[in-house]
Amino acid sequence: MNVSPIQEGKIRNIPIKSNVEVSSKSNIQSQKLNSQSNVKKGKVEVLDLKLEKTKEELIDKTKEKEVIPPESSNKPEFKSESDYKQEGANSKTQKIPEVRIITPTNGETTSRTTNLAVQFHSSLDVNVTLNGKQINSQISSYLQKDEVSQLYTKIWYDLPLQNGENIIVAQSQDGKSSTIKINFKEQKAKLIITPVEEARIPADGRSRIEFSGKIINEKGEIIPENTIVTLNATAGKFLGADQDNDAPGFQIQTNNGKFSATLQAPYEPQNTKVRASVLTQNIALETYTNVEFITNLRPSLATGVINLRIGAGGTNYWGSNRDFLNPKKIGTTDVDLNASVFATGKVGDWLFTGAFNSKRPLNEDCNGDVRLFGGIQDCEKAYPVYGDTSTVTATTPSTDSVYAKFERTPNIPGAESDYFMWGDYNTQEFARASQLFTATTRQLHGFKGNYNLGNLQVTGMFANNIQGFQRDTISPNGTSGYYFLSRRLVIPGSENVFIESEEINRPGTVVKRKALSRGADYEIDYDRGTLLFRDRITSTQLNPFDTTLANRIVVTYENDKGRDSKLYGGRVQYNFREENSNPKSPFIAGSYLKEDQGEQDFELYGADFFVPLGNSGQIVGEYARSRHNSLSFGNVSGSAYRVEVLGNITPNLSTQAFYRSVSENFANNATWSFAPGQTRYGASLTGKFTDTTSFNLGYDKERNFGVAPAQHIDSFDLFNPQPLPTPGSKIDNSLETFRVGVQQKLGDAELGLEYVNHSRNDRINKQFSANTSQLVSKASIPLTESLTFQAQNETNLGKADAFYPNRTTLGLDWALYPGMNMRLTQQFFDGGVIKGNSITSLDTTVEHKFSEDTNLTGRYSIFAGSDGMSDQGAVGLNHRIRLAPGLKLNLGYERIQNNIFGNTSTGIRFAQPYTTGQSAFSLGFFSGNTYSIGLDYTDNPNFQANARFEYRDGKEANNMVISANATGKLSPALTVAARYQQAGGANQLLEGLADTADLRVGLAYRDPSNDKFNVLLAYEYRQNPSTIPDDLLLGNGNGAIAHLFSAEAIYAPNWRWEFYGKYAFRNTT
Repeated sequence: MNVSPIQEGKIRNIPIKSNVEVSSKSNIQSQKLNSQSNVKKGKVEVLDLKLEKTKEELIDKTKEKEVIPPESSNKPEFKSESDYKQEGANSKTQKIPEVRIITPTNGETTSRTTNLAVQFHSSLDVNVTLNGKQINSQISSYLQKDEVSQLYTKIWYDLPLQNGENIIVAQSQDGKSSTIKINFKEQKAKLIITPVEEARIPADGRSRIEFSGKIINEKGEIIPENTIVTLNATAGKFLGADQDNDAPGFQIQTNNGKFSATLQAPYEPQNTKVRASVLTQNIALETYTNVEFITNLRPSLATGVINLRIGAGGTNYWGSNRDFLNPKKIGTTDVDLNASVFATGKVGDWLFTGAFNSKRPLNEDCNGDVRLFGGIQDCEKAYPVYGDTSTVTATTPSTDSVYAKFERTPNIPGAESDYFMWGDYNTQEFARASQLFTATTRQLHGFKGNYNLGNLQVTGMFANNIQGFQRDTISPNGTSGYYFLSRRLVIPGSENVFIESEEINRPGTVVKRKALSRGADYEIDYDRGTLLFRDRITSTQLNPFDTTLANRIVVTYENDKGRDSKLYGGRVQYNFREENSNPKSPFIAGSYLKEDQGEQDFELYGADFFVPLGNSGQIVGEYARSRHNSLSFGNVSGSAYRVEVLGNITPNLSTQAFYRSVSENFANNATWSFAPGQTRYGASLTGKFTDTTSFNLGYDKERNFGVAPAQHIDSFDLFNPQPLPTPGSKIDNSLETFRVGVQQKLGDAELGLEYVNHSRNDRINKQFSANTSQLVSKASIPLTESLTFQAQNETNLGKADAFYPNRTTLGLDWALYPGMNMRLTQQFFDGGVIKGNSITSLDTTVEHKFSEDTNLTGRYSIFAGSDGMSDQGAVGLNHRIRLAPGLKLNLGYERIQNNIFGNTSTGIRFAQPYTTGQSAFSLGFFSGNTYSIGLDYTDNPNFQANARFEYRDGKEANNMVISANATGKLSPALTVAARYQQAGGANQLLEGLADTADLRVGLAYRDPSNDKFNVLLAYEYRQNPSTIPDDLLLGNGNGAIAHLFSAEAIYAPNWRWEFYGKYAFRNTT
């Protein structure tokens, strides 16, 4: 008699692997019979227990398990071979289950997604649903076929689950089904990021600090999830590979819930905030940590040149062009002695950096231009002497011949650097988060100092060569330019450019403000006073569930129309720091500023305080008073007050309250826009009744009592602007607003209903006085996983408010990829001062949250050489659609059906190319359509290009913008670059100006293996290069065309000889 291997215990100890999760006793017995029936000739063959092997991904996804037949309490029997044959025959008649869910099983999970495996007979047509809905076809799936057993297994990967109970049903056409229930319990996740070592490194541009981070649950256990974490830092640069170059910030991949990152130090000592954010389980998490970049006390370094020349006058080849072959100097003898020196190094606990040039200002470039903080030189743009991928940092910027700075990092946690300097500087210490009316944002030259005495911080500044200071606000027409300033001959480097947004039907209240950077966001022609942005600036911002906003371009700058003046300023700030406190500690401060402008002196002083309330709240307060000499009213003064409270009362209840008042004679042109003669105060409360039901409650009162700007009625007013607007008519009105609403989530949809009451009292124009009520209904309904329909309707109950008419907004949001949406919005107005108007917008939006002091810059190079910029797109980059790696599409459309001018609560909006001073609220919009399309390609280091086309048509302010750039290497030694740019005047009332066009083509030969011979060829075509608004008065300036050709070559046969030549030809008609 043969001994069965069962007797020897061999089956019991053999692990039988299967993707099938056995969940019933009958299944186990059936599998045991199949196993026993295939014991033959001392061998064990296991059938029907292991599905056909597929790729490794299948095995990992379905969580391969071991199945071991249960032990029997009885001893195994001895059977003959015929017995096994009979059992095998019986097993073949066993009916195979037709439909069953292999994984997951009934139970509870904390994972928002699961893998689903359904097994069925090949002859069946099986329908699988999740919570009564068909499984989305976009979810990744795989079908495994076992033709021998005629069993198919369909596997879906990362199937999303909803909160609570989830029911999965697999049903065949004959009615047989398998059902499982999974209860998803959402676990509270937390994101943590900390420096690996001490968070204090030198600001030398090279040192690095390592961060480690993890995602944990409420028990402190790591959630083993692989996702993308977004990092942002207010200073420094993250190193390594960015997982998504097209997304804002620096993206890093987590590995089982952990991640690490490296931040490289900048050159400026400062306190830096690092923000980490992640979207996990459809919940946005964020956290912050602080890093201190301290003064780099480096070893001493000094270099300099002393040059003595005695020779014939007018023959100094290395001197300035204006002195070479000067007829007044020919025939004379020149004795020139000049020196230049640079030094830096440690002096005790301080770092000294200084420079001196006896012959020229330190910021003077190769064209003889001197600008604040210097800039990219034209001679370096055409032929970069440091290499195509190098960067240049000006360490000693000064518009005169001297720069000196002593600085150190005090041994006070959270304190800013101590320093005393002479040179170019900005005024960040005078523009704190607590300051609005006392804030000053300027680019200046002179002396500045900052010193910490324990918790007391003292800052002082002096500027000695200020020209005429001007503030212009321009209404964008939906294109990128050209936008003309009110003045020509702008002092280079003195400009500050912002995009401000205010409520379209409530002028005077700025909702948000974004600072722009020269080069990355815009280019400026200082002689003509024009701005051309890297991307279009829309007139409005539409959001179906939010207030419609009006955009403004705000520019402050100096120009040569004013006389040289002086500025003095000081600030004392007491910081309530504790040991190892972060930079956002409470403080109270006072500031003073005086600008000597001859007959129009300006004085500003005040006090402010800041109190943080945990991580999400704060209290800020401010008092300001100004005095200035007005051309219309003489010597006047005014005051401004502000108190704002923001915080959470409980985790489900938050509040906000504010009081803001500005007297009609208060002035400050170096801060945010505001409406003089306005008081506004109110409070709001938002909270949750349940996880799906929330509410809001709010009260707001506004009082306007100032003087509206006068309308410009002749050309002289337009082309001879003053620093402050010309006063017009008196206004006196008030508005009280009360609102209460409730929002409800129904699955993925959101619904809302709100009651709003407006009580307006106009004491001058009685026709606007009214007490009206509105019902505001909202809906957000997902149509697909990537497409969401949004709608909002505002209906007046009875009489309508003139400035709050019936309004309907419809929108479609298409999720292009996480954080990036394309939005099509249509808004209709019915009644009021903008009756019959409508606005249409097609744009891309970026859903991100940054701290108030987080700045993002573009992170991809367009090219070097064609326009001199190695970095582009801080505005446009975040609004581009990724078509492929390195290829981005930019689409936009905006339509304003009718003009938006006329009466408002702050006066009359009227057409004007720009406003001056604090009168941005008087700007309106012309009707028209704006179209834009652009493409960027940056994936190939040997070829990069971008192009965009913008067109606006309407009754006024029409414009067309064409821009194209390309550069590439024809060979390792031959590089070609081309750029074309065309645009007209984008300001209102400047339609008669002809377009300005510019074409540049360059060819460079530079053999990297042999540097003996280098050649550069360039051609430029210019059309109307000097057109300015004044040409509309004079009737000239159009039709000018210029052709320029230049060539230069360097030949160095050996180290002793170098031959250099340059030729240029220009033809102007």
